Parts: sequence; C-alpha cells; structure tokens
Amino acid sequence: MSIGNSGLTASVLTLGTWSIGGGDWWQNNDDEASIKTIHRALELGINLIDTAPIYGLGHSEEVVGKALAGGKRDKALIATKGTFQWDTEVGRYVYDVDGHRVFVDHSYGTIIKDCEDSLKRLGTDYIDIYYLHNPARDTVKYPVADTVRALQDLKKQGKIRAIGLSNVQVEHIESHIAAGCELDIVQRRYSLLESDVEKDILPLCEKHGLSLHAYTPLERGILTGTVKADQVPPKGDARDGQFWWKSENLPDAVEFVRNLGDLCEKNHCSPMELAIAYLRSKPLVNVICGARRPAQIEVDVPAAELVLAPEDVAEIRRRVGVLKAKHPV
Repeated sequence: MSIGNSGLTASVLTLGTWSIGGGDWWQNNDDEASIKTIHRALELGINLIDTAPIYGLGHSEEVVGKALAGGKRDKALIATKGTFQWDTEVGRYVYDVDGHRVFVDHSYGTIIKDCEDSLKRLGTDYIDIYYLHNPARDTVKYPVADTVRALQDLKKQGKIRAIGLSNVQVEHIESHIAAGCELDIVQRRYSLLESDVEKDILPLCEKHGLSLHAYTPLERGILTGTVKADQVPPKGDARDGQFWWKSENLPDAVEFVRNLGDLCEKNHCSPMELAIAYLRSKPLVNVICGARRPAQIEVDVPAAELVLAPEDVAEIRRRVGVLKAKHPV
C-alpha cells in the first residue's frame, strides 16, 4: 500500500518493535531472537518496521539497526519518532521508565537532534517515516510553525522521506497541514475494542489522502482469543491498568472474542486474523503487529490476505457497539 503521498510503498502489515526494546515494560528480552524476528518479517514480505527512541531508551532502534546491517537496509522501510527525551529535565515531564525521567520537548533544535540520534542508533543515513511521537500541549512555547519547519528541513536534507504524527487529535492534524506540513501518515491506537478513530480521524485521513498506522490491534493479546477472563497482568507490565485489562472489563471482552467464533468459522480464520482483517477493511489502514520472536510474526501474516465481506464488517461493528454500550470508555 502507498504511504500517503510520499511515494513509499509498504506492506499492509508493519512489524512493531516496542517489545524489542525490553526494559520495565517488556521483560525477558532476547536480542538475537529479536533480530531473527526482523529477518523473518522481511522474508515474509513485511517491509515496514516501526520503532521509537523511547522503546527501551534507544535499545529498540539499536536492535533494528543491527538487524538491517550487512545489506538489508534497502529491503526495509523504517519508521521512528522524535520528541521524547530522558534525563534532560527539559520540556513537559511525562513519566519515569527504567529509572529515568522522561520529558516531551517539541523545540526545533530538539527535533533535529532527535532525528540525528536516531540515525546513529539505526546505523542509516535516512529514515523513511519520521513521526512526532506526541503532540505539543503548549503551542505558545512550542509553536506549530517551528515544529513543521524542523520536519520540513529534515525532509529537504534527505534525512527523512515521509512525515507522520502519532497520538494526535483532529485539531493537531489540521494545524500542522495549515502550517505547511507535508503530512503523509497518522499513527493512532485502533482495534475492535478501541475504534474511536472511525468517528473523526479516518474521515480526515480520507479527506487529505493520509495513511493511518494502527497500533495495538490485538489489545495486548485480548483479541487473540487466548486470554482468560480472570487473567491478571503483572504490576508494571504493558497491560497493567489498560481499560480492557481491568478486572471489571476483561470478562466481557473475553466473552466478546469467544462470540466471534461464528464469523471465524465462516472466514476460516482465527480471532486474531479476524481482528486485523477488520482494520484492513479500511483501505487507508496499515496495521502494526508487535513481535519479538519469529513465530509471533508468522501467525500474523495470514491476516494480510484475509478479506472480509461487507456484511461481516457490519456485523462485527454491531457487536462492538453492544459491548461498548455496556463498557463506555
């Protein structure tokens, strides 16, 4: 699929590398297994790899760089992000992770430096898709015009090929476009259980010819059909505190997935494949599938071929509506 108006052509699935970063959020990481996972994704035709500096405080980018060294760089498109800093004490404080204080800084100089640091960690001289990881909340301190100028300057210099915005709302997309940003893609959380982007973000992407990069499509495992209703994630785990993983919501989410069995049977697919295919029923959507072992990405690939009938898409949407009416987010 095409990425916005950038001229880049990506596979319909992306390999997500948040878990490859390891650290507090993702335990028991194995870099060799991560590198094999990236290589396996490329073998399977998945050519877009999504990472970010904050994933393991640079470690995910370093592993991606190692995996693509030795002649594999031209086989992949790399998406990474800027504006999250650690231990600078500059910008807006966000949280602590891995013993470090994390801040968000949208100043012109920081965006330029973030990109340069990512280029070094990735071992490349260009980044295919460069995102602002989060929008600036203080547009007086961080004017949109300065942010856009930094992104456009990086593009003019050939250091990035396409521009993206992550975790943004409609007003952020519109303000960046109005300021002259050559925007190609928006990254947002999107799954059967978190489908608010269908209300406003997707229509806006259609209006401007933007791609949508959907992350957490399986709600950290719930939509695979393997989660139990009484399962409790460990404290500090990436699932801990997530809406659908809370004890008062998880049983109904698990039951919802179980009740998709008739549609899975009709389409000869797993719940996971059904969940991804639903997102792919929107032509602008590219789906990020996280993995840190080859087997994890291998099971995602069939979803790239599954095409749901319009009536199945409508029925899934109806069932989602029933569930969300009981558990309004």
